[in-house]
Amino acid sequence: ISVGGLPKNSYANLGFDGTGSKLELGERTTRHDTVAYDLFAMVCDDAVRYGAEPVLVGSVLDVRSLGDDDSSYIDFIKQLATGYVGAAKEANVAIVNGEVAEIGARVSGYSPFNYNWGAGVLWFARKNRMITGYDVKEGDALVALMEEGFRSNGLSLFRKAMQEKYGDEWHLATYKGKNIAEMALHPSRIYTRAIVEMFGGFYGRPKAKIHGIAHITGGGIPEKLSGMLEPSGNGADIHDPFEPSELMLHSQEVGRITDEEAYKTWNMGQGMIISTPEPEKAMAVAEEYSIDSKVIGQVSSD
Repeated sequence: ISVGGLPKNSYANLGFDGTGSKLELGERTTRHDTVAYDLFAMVCDDAVRYGAEPVLVGSVLDVRSLGDDDSSYIDFIKQLATGYVGAAKEANVAIVNGEVAEIGARVSGYSPFNYNWGAGVLWFARKNRMITGYDVKEGDALVALMEEGFRSNGLSLFRKAMQEKYGDEWHLATYKGKNIAEMALHPSRIYTRAIVEMFGGFYGRPKAKIHGIAHITGGGIPEKLSGMLEPSGNGADIHDPFEPSELMLHSQEVGRITDEEAYKTWNMGQGMIISTPEPEKAMAVAEEYSIDSKVIGQVSSD
């Protein structure tokens, strides 16, 4: 990629993340075609909260073994690749390189096919479009983008609750007629394209004024929204959030998990929260990408 012609106010950076212990859900269900969506959501959706446009992604896939003549895991690798291509299209980025390594017992897990997957993203931004949080103002609407699943966070607490309730083979249990592990495997929604369109990306025309973005991952709303608000010194009043998913509520019940702990661990239905003086415009863009959104509150003075 040639970057010699970029404007003088161009910025670039790298971001890194991984899929965490959500991989165990794939191992328990032998389904691996959605894991890349979690991976891309973690790196690309983290980038856009700065007002950056993700461009290139590379990853490192460490596996226990790719199998041998008697036990090949090529079908699982094909599943990972299918998701990899789909997630790249969803995030509108190019996959430029990567590494697949067999490292034996250094990787372990539930099934014979174990792996760990991490990625890096290269993003570009224009200085005058970067989102720092300093522009967040009292009275800004807080628009949430709905998330139906856990994303790739808080799965250790979920697994602990399920094991205590259903035992070691908890992935075989059902809740309301649905397999619990497959419900938890629900792929992360990738918000990247919608957010880039809202603030205009590197070269495009902005469609909404965005003052701050909180990506609700580990630490939940208390940590991530507080981080967005900290530069401006403002607070937030949230009065109408999206409901947590059924499986989150079930996990709370069987694991005896308090609301405080749940909201500090899981997204509880909000994958992103945007501070904007133009909520209708932001929500119109979200609707174009079939993302449910709504005003859940507003920025307050404290």
